[in-house]
Amino acid sequence: MITFFLALILLVAGFFTYGRLVERVFRIDDRQTPAVAHPDGVDYVPMKTWRIFLIQLLNIAGLGPIYGALSGACWGPEVYLWIVFGTILGGGVHDFLAGMMSERHDGASISEVVGLYMGKAVTFIMRVFSVILLLLIGINFSVGPAALIAVLTPETLNTSFWLAVILIYYLCATFLPIDKIIGKLYPVFGICLIIMAVGIAGSMILKSEYHMPELWESFDVVHPEGLPKWAMMFVTVACGAISGFHATQSPLMARCMTSEREGRKVFYGAMVTEGIIALIWACAGVTFYNGVGPLSEALAQYGQGSVVYTISTTLMGPVGGVLAMIGVIACPITSGDTAFRACRLTIADWFRINQSKVTYRAALSVPLLAVGAFAAVSLPFEILWRYFSWSNQTLAMMVLWTGAVFLLRFGYPPICCFMAALPATFMSAVSLTYILQAPEGFQLSTSIAYPAGILFALACLAVFLFRVYRKGPQEEVETPL
Repeated sequence: MITFFLALILLVAGFFTYGRLVERVFRIDDRQTPAVAHPDGVDYVPMKTWRIFLIQLLNIAGLGPIYGALSGACWGPEVYLWIVFGTILGGGVHDFLAGMMSERHDGASISEVVGLYMGKAVTFIMRVFSVILLLLIGINFSVGPAALIAVLTPETLNTSFWLAVILIYYLCATFLPIDKIIGKLYPVFGICLIIMAVGIAGSMILKSEYHMPELWESFDVVHPEGLPKWAMMFVTVACGAISGFHATQSPLMARCMTSEREGRKVFYGAMVTEGIIALIWACAGVTFYNGVGPLSEALAQYGQGSVVYTISTTLMGPVGGVLAMIGVIACPITSGDTAFRACRLTIADWFRINQSKVTYRAALSVPLLAVGAFAAVSLPFEILWRYFSWSNQTLAMMVLWTGAVFLLRFGYPPICCFMAALPATFMSAVSLTYILQAPEGFQLSTSIAYPAGILFALACLAVFLFRVYRKGPQEEVETPL
């Protein structure tokens, strides 16, 4: 229990200390935000801070901090370290920079922002990469909920039926103004996600029959499937520490803020909240099942959804069951629809298509959902998810390097740029190491993957240092998109 409380305190303290430091380095000012400068009633819609925060939380969370944390706990309570320091030093910085860089460039999609600072070739790569990633997420977060709802309803209402219903909903959420569905439903589900996490944590603390394992008890833990901690754990626990998907979602809220001073609460704050949720579920997994081995066996035998439902109903009773169902059904759906929405906006920014007109929005939304429907019924879910996991962290790496260059161009001392450059270096090593050793990757031995990942990360850092000390700070890119 000591480890859990220390980790919780560090996460909260990180928001008020390191988060404020990141805000100061960014140089928040009183300039007009895109939502104030030119609201269009569709994507640029001014909203209150609390509403934007809850929408951002649900956008970036989904099932990530629950499923990912439970799987990550199979490496033992050491996963707490990744959740805490990954959130404070990596994820919070990543999400804040992604959202605020977008806000400074008229709410541009992350692919366009990266292109401004990393060059034309990277722009094209990022555009294609972002569209594919967002489609993968939208597809992944439609098949899973459809299958689960089919289990809970009569046989005539099978997975295909519910998949069609979810995709029709996605079309509406992608097409309609952001305040019509997303702005109204998301805050409610966001509150449910928080209540669910608080209830789980409270039950574990108050019920004496449960023992929360300490960090110092876990160093002899071996993953049941023999998967190496480096870099598998850092990809498995993504949304609870750092996730490139967040960079595609932050611009949605950057188009709705009415003041730059909301940025730390909305972006860094939502990431810290997600880290807390991930911490609670990682702890719940090993605590409820009394160890890594039993947790792994339960996940393998019953699946993530059943484990979440069992933990919730046992610790919180019928209320927990309702919240669990909301969590495992509504949360992935609410990430899937914003994935398709962000995909529409990415393509619109790419080809400069005005989205305030109904016909133009429909021209992008309908084909996107058609592609999603085809892929959902044609491609294996497991393969889609595996490639999403790697591409997700690779995107985080690219956004952090962009943030480092962005900070350099602001004219601050180079030391400030390392706020983004150091986590970018770490994620560079994670990204390459993972794809070299992963079953869906090159399946190389760790003796090759480990040094290759480290050398790649050092090479990226060397290129950045060359830019810092040879070229020096440059003027901020001022041309808005």
